[in-house]
Amino acid sequence: MTVPERAGAGEARSMRLGLDVGGTKTDAVALDGTDRIVARVRVRTGWGRDAVVMTILDAIAALRAEGSFDHDAIASVGVGIPGLVDAEGGRVLHAVNLGVQELELAAAVREALDVPFAVENDVKAAALGAAALHGDPPSMAYLNLGTGVAAGIVVDGALWRGARGTAGEVGHISIDPRGRLCGCGQRGCVESFCGGGAVAKAWGRPGELPILDIFDAAEGGDATARELREGIAYGAASAVRILVLSADVETVVLGGGLTALGDRLRGVLTRRLREEAEVSAFLRSLRLDERIEMLPAGSPAAALGAALVGAAHDRVGTEQGAESHG
Repeated sequence: MTVPERAGAGEARSMRLGLDVGGTKTDAVALDGTDRIVARVRVRTGWGRDAVVMTILDAIAALRAEGSFDHDAIASVGVGIPGLVDAEGGRVLHAVNLGVQELELAAAVREALDVPFAVENDVKAAALGAAALHGDPPSMAYLNLGTGVAAGIVVDGALWRGARGTAGEVGHISIDPRGRLCGCGQRGCVESFCGGGAVAKAWGRPGELPILDIFDAAEGGDATARELREGIAYGAASAVRILVLSADVETVVLGGGLTALGDRLRGVLTRRLREEAEVSAFLRSLRLDERIEMLPAGSPAAALGAALVGAAHDRVGTEQGAESHG
């Protein structure tokens, strides 16, 4: 994958668009027929059902302008969005950070945009994008360390969803039954240790970037900050260990807002994994500290994954249409 080059009007129906709809910003890319990212834009995400739909339409219009292609060049559109997603029906539930309780997203967008359209959970879409950027390894987990914590597992280029679609929901595995109360109702979940929202609440001090403030304060000797920083390392290390032990993935790729800390986050996580391995020959044999990677800052993984979701949906629809006329 390369980013971004200017595209001409191009071949009809060759552009595959992907949008990562976040709580404040929507990142969008356009792929041409050779998988080049030929346009990339970011727009502000609106609040509420109608505003989210308009955000998607605005992002598509911005991609067309940036990439110099018209509507007839669009082959498919894929959207990654937080919340509970019925990928088959294109329905989104409980996307609380967007002000959406229920939205028939695919139907709403198709009314204004007559192209193949698919919806996927944002973390699962990002997992597909991260796998593509890593050369489609046989097995990989994408661990999103953001306001919440969740993972997507990709095996042989396809998402592994599990029996009911909850594969990778490591954020709500309890690792300390006496720990802080999690939003899910359990105590001591992984997310309560290393989810940005839970950690910021425990920090309880004003600031626009509380996780950065915690790391700064910890390095300055603040006892509370050090405890929270160690909790972040413990939670993230636990998530990595759970993913490897449950799915035996070759690599765990870290993404999400906390990875903006870069080497500071990687340093405390690697140290924690090595400390745990010192007392267990079994953990040493897993070499967990060598199996983690971090997405580079500004990576288009989530939007790229959404584009791949849309392209796959279009391909399945085309194949089914061909069979029905066979």
